[in-house]
Amino acid sequence: MDASTYVLPFEVCDLSFVNRVGGKCASLGELIKAGIPVPPGFAITTEAYQSFLDDNGLTDKVNKRMDGLELSLLDEIDRASQDVRNWIEAGIIHEYLEDYIADHYRLLSRRTRTPALPVAVRSSATAEDLPDASFAGQQETYLWVRGVDDLLDRARKCWSSLFTPRAISYRIKMGFDHSKVLISVAVQKMVRSFTAGVMFTLNPATGDEATIVIDSNWGFGESVVSGEVTPDQFLINKITMDVVRKTVSDKHIYYTTDPGTDEVKKLEVDEERRKSQSILDQEIIELARLGKIIEKHYGKPMDIEWAVEKSLPHKGEIYIVQSRPETVWSQKEVKPITEAKASVVEHIVAGLMQGKKMK
Repeated sequence: MDASTYVLPFEVCDLSFVNRVGGKCASLGELIKAGIPVPPGFAITTEAYQSFLDDNGLTDKVNKRMDGLELSLLDEIDRASQDVRNWIEAGIIHEYLEDYIADHYRLLSRRTRTPALPVAVRSSATAEDLPDASFAGQQETYLWVRGVDDLLDRARKCWSSLFTPRAISYRIKMGFDHSKVLISVAVQKMVRSFTAGVMFTLNPATGDEATIVIDSNWGFGESVVSGEVTPDQFLINKITMDVVRKTVSDKHIYYTTDPGTDEVKKLEVDEERRKSQSILDQEIIELARLGKIIEKHYGKPMDIEWAVEKSLPHKGEIYIVQSRPETVWSQKEVKPITEAKASVVEHIVAGLMQGKKMK
């Protein structure tokens, strides 16, 4: 087998690659093909994960450890999770697989002209981002990873995160076969973000599809995604592209990198920035424009993660780092207006008939 069996640049992926690169990587490739600015990167494929399990004699061992687990057996799920995660994280990535991953990492570093390029290492499960299931956030993400050794270590941790107690329990609840849900790993250039957050191409509070909602905070988007901070929020009319409401919050913490160690740290926001708007008005409008393009490309409301670069030479550029179908309002049945009107008319007629009978 050649390198493309185990590692694929995002550019060659699209939604038809879900079984090979998972929902997250497939979506990133799809966005690139739609002309959306996405930080470059590559996917470590599900074949690589399967080969790693086979090389370490773990395939049957893991499947047997998952047998017989039930939702009510919480302690047993926890023990099974710990066993499987320990096995995977102690496994050896054989030389052929290590070489393929290292080669693509070095190519990415050369492409971005950054030695030991800092990357985000994210899990990308094959059952992730499905319209009828919400696996998103169940596996793990590692930010600001540098060097081949650290990348391989985080890849193992991403593979093992397919077996967190939460992920195991959700698969049992949804009736997914543990052995059929595979995992890929997304390796993506870090955006050294000045500000970041999430965007919905409908209003997640009301389901209004004529509104785009953007949440933002200083630094990396993890503080917004995790709910650790109340973000700034902006509502944009999708038709007129006007910002119809701004809510600037008291943002007490943010995530960024320590300039000396390049480690990700959670810091308190400076007093003068806590109640300042964290994203420029023109950036709000540009994000909304990209959101409309993404929604049109997918043909459905979307949940999007974004970041604004703060370092030269790309300072001020907006990047989309993740996109998935919105899974709350898109699952609700919306009756046609004509059907709703008909039911009102029927109700009125029924009332009139009842009144006649009473007379």
